[in-house]
Amino acid sequence: MSEPTVITMLINGAPATIEVEPRTSLADLIREELGLTGTHLGCEHGVCGACTILVDGEPVRSCLMLGVQADGKNITTIEGLADPISGEMHPIQKGMHEAHGFQCSFCAPGFLMSAVALLEDNPNPTRDQIREELGGNVCRCTGYKTILDGVEAAVSIKSGDNTSSTNLAAEVDR
Repeated sequence: MSEPTVITMLINGAPATIEVEPRTSLADLIREELGLTGTHLGCEHGVCGACTILVDGEPVRSCLMLGVQADGKNITTIEGLADPISGEMHPIQKGMHEAHGFQCSFCAPGFLMSAVALLEDNPNPTRDQIREELGGNVCRCTGYKTILDGVEAAVSIKSGDNTSSTNLAAEVDR
């Protein structure tokens, strides 16, 4: 059996130094060792996207990355999206809330983290660009329309357009 390795990382803005077995996935490290259970494990093969987190701002399937590879990295999980002081939701969380984006929400952390990365790279994506970027995430409940609506609502929120909830309400009434 291999000796544990000590790694240091920044996770959701807080420094963490932890001993990790070399074979431990980053998803297991986050969930089991750090107690951040918002990162979900679905397929554990990198296919479903439920375990998506941000590593140095880029979306990563945490089930496919080893914990030792996180040494020196800046990790953001779903727990790191809301403002740590005020508790105010991130625009993507607000947008999904407004659009009733999810039903069971098992897939939500992966979709939200993927959407955050998308909006950092492209603050005003088209619906087709959103669909393309989120295509690697699987949801078994919603049919995806409300998830796409939620990302569009987040775009409106980030741009200061407060009509997104009015537009969504009008859409539901049709």
